[in-house]
Amino acid sequence: MAQVVLKEIVKQYGSLYAVNNVSLTVEDGEFVALVGPSGCGKTTTLNLVAGLLPMTGGDVLIGDRNVTDLDPKDRDIAMVFQNYALYPNKTVYKNLAFPLQMRKLSKAEIDTKVMDAAKVLDIVHLLQRKPRELSGGQQQRVALGRALVRDPQVFLMDEPLSNLDAKLRVQMRTELKRFHQDLKATVIYVTHDQLEAVTMADKMAVMSGGFLQQYDSPKNVFEHPVNMFVASFVGSPAMSLIPLEAINTGGKIALSSSEGWQLPLSEANSKKAQTASTSKIVLGARHSTLQLHKSKESNSVPGRVYTVEPTGDVTFVQVFLGGATVIVSLDPSVDVKSDQEVWIEFDQERLHLFDGETEMALTDP
Repeated sequence: MAQVVLKEIVKQYGSLYAVNNVSLTVEDGEFVALVGPSGCGKTTTLNLVAGLLPMTGGDVLIGDRNVTDLDPKDRDIAMVFQNYALYPNKTVYKNLAFPLQMRKLSKAEIDTKVMDAAKVLDIVHLLQRKPRELSGGQQQRVALGRALVRDPQVFLMDEPLSNLDAKLRVQMRTELKRFHQDLKATVIYVTHDQLEAVTMADKMAVMSGGFLQQYDSPKNVFEHPVNMFVASFVGSPAMSLIPLEAINTGGKIALSSSEGWQLPLSEANSKKAQTASTSKIVLGARHSTLQLHKSKESNSVPGRVYTVEPTGDVTFVQVFLGGATVIVSLDPSVDVKSDQEVWIEFDQERLHLFDGETEMALTDP
């Protein structure tokens, strides 16, 4: 396997930048997920690495080679697509063998590589079947196997699980993670599903509007989003964001809402708020860090329940608060109803503050 380096890569269509000066390094053996909403540039970035699109600018390095001007077949990569792209008239064995036959390998070598890949993916018993006789998950395994037999330096995967039903997606996530661990493969994986990225990847590259917003471990992206876009995209449910105004109350900073309530900030958070370029501050909080009270408590602020969504082991409650809707997770035994007045308490050690003008996270000065 090999390291992959993207150096200020650009893809431009007229005045539109589909990928705008993206730079990142995928270490040898790392699983990196490119995530973001539709149209953010993640698939275009993958296609630039693969050589399927000409670049407007920048360089792609795989291992010790600059492959920017090489054809896809010369880059030593293997791609796994969302639609499997299997030959319907060939057996699973022949689907796996085909790329090796194109490379003029001997029959013995082909048989060894096909059997090795089939064992890794637990599809030995499917080798004589045709794609139409396979389930979606089995077809995806065959598509993985066809990439695996080529023994590439890098695996490029473009939303390979998006055609599977919910249960199969969970199962295949586990199998892909095990596939990566067993082979120590270098994988670049495109998905719009941030849960896939969080559960499988060593690092996440969060993209929006062609720009790389944040590149870090899933844990750090979740706990320390660099801006409001990342905060609202990563996490399920998403982080709640409340636009407020910072005011000075006797030397201390509090956040004031248009509804009249104030939330005094801790000393550490006051220092962060003072680094903002404006008095407009956006307060961010994950559902698990909020506490809902049915009567007023110290440092709690008033809100009104909008909806109650039981999911079995947890209930999500949406609450109107400060001109926004926040999501709180509760034990299913807690009984709350729509339009009920409640009070929300924030964990000062786990809340997030963002500059209302730049939308960037406020950090310790």
